[in-house]
Amino acid sequence: MKWFLGALALLLVGYIFQLGLLVYSMYVLLAVLLVSRYLARQWVENIRVERECNRQTMQIGETAAIAVTLRNRGALPIPWIVLEDSLSREALHSQPRKLRTKGPRVKVTRLPAHGTESLLYQIHAEARGYFQVGPMLLETGDPFGLHRRFKVVSPPNFLLVYPRVVPLEGYDLTTRRPMGEVRLTHRLFEDPTRISGVRPYEHGDPLNRVHWMATARTGSIHCKTYEPSCVVGATILLDFHQGSHSLMGAAAYTSELAVTAAASLAHAVFQTGQQVGLITNGRDAADRIKEEGWRHEFLTRDAARKELSDATESTRLRPVIVNTRRGPDQFLRILESLARLELTDGLTFTELVHETASGLSRDATVIAIIRDAPMETAVALGSLRRQGFSVTAIVVLSEEERLPDWATPPEWAERLLAEGVDFRHINDEVAIAEVCSEQLLAGR
Repeated sequence: MKWFLGALALLLVGYIFQLGLLVYSMYVLLAVLLVSRYLARQWVENIRVERECNRQTMQIGETAAIAVTLRNRGALPIPWIVLEDSLSREALHSQPRKLRTKGPRVKVTRLPAHGTESLLYQIHAEARGYFQVGPMLLETGDPFGLHRRFKVVSPPNFLLVYPRVVPLEGYDLTTRRPMGEVRLTHRLFEDPTRISGVRPYEHGDPLNRVHWMATARTGSIHCKTYEPSCVVGATILLDFHQGSHSLMGAAAYTSELAVTAAASLAHAVFQTGQQVGLITNGRDAADRIKEEGWRHEFLTRDAARKELSDATESTRLRPVIVNTRRGPDQFLRILESLARLELTDGLTFTELVHETASGLSRDATVIAIIRDAPMETAVALGSLRRQGFSVTAIVVLSEEERLPDWATPPEWAERLLAEGVDFRHINDEVAIAEVCSEQLLAGR
């Protein structure tokens, strides 16, 4: 616009002072400006982009190939064009890095009339997550550099990288009890097929509990007693609150270790055919990622980059829940939820327990994976135990934190002990396998 205003001003001056050469020059400049503006707009509108990705889901350590094809649908060649396929800066530059690329994501090329051009590169997954690939930022303009056009095109693809699953040491499929059967302390449930003994009749006992043979033998009414039902399967409560994992500045390490522990435990329970579920206060990455509206033109690169970086903010406080049940796809649903999980400052762990306690399966062990056990967390887990749930806590420690000296237990351990909550602690992936092995041996 400044060029046009300047040319018009000089043209007016030429008319006033009868400067023929200046008037002619301004006519030529205005014509060049109009033609270059028209060509830049036509070139950017005639470009079509298609992206292909050879996979949608990956394991850590695997590589995906990305192929982007550009087509010029116009009858005029495009002398220059800059292609840039966008990827999350956080994924590429975080510590530790989540994604690595091999091959250029940025390319300068030209497109002949009705011609095509390709951009090929690879993405190597180094951490679990839900990653957006694309859209593409195009930049082109006239040969004189007077006008440039930027355009965001091509809907993005998404890569889902599953969390690591640690094999359990000592795991034996034939035991059918990777977590062990846990007897309920409070006899809320009894198994009528497992008689544990007899006792004298008490007022209010139903007739179907009367042990007639013992009654006939002793001459007084006796009733059968049953063993409490066994708790099978597990509901995993995962604390993924930003405040919890910011302790000691080790959020990246402890949060990923917690996800690995949850995936490993869910896999162990699923392998035996027992029910398993997941409840967490983290955020599902799919809620915040923008999936539509990727076809806009911009006059500046900064405006185009801002459009690429803007993500739909998720403010929901609803927890991520995979209901506790059996099924062939149950573990896959849990794994996908864990892969997309992100830290959030929504519900605290205590609020999560209060929010979801009424929906917990009463015939499954509650395994709470937590970063720390402040008083409110210990009380919340103790409340579940007093309601009849079998509760086990797994406390995630960072690499820098010293392992507890059980001669003088840490404060978090004392709080859990005071509430009668069984607990374990982990500080690396090796400890995850050992914790599961310890649970195995305890259940036999």
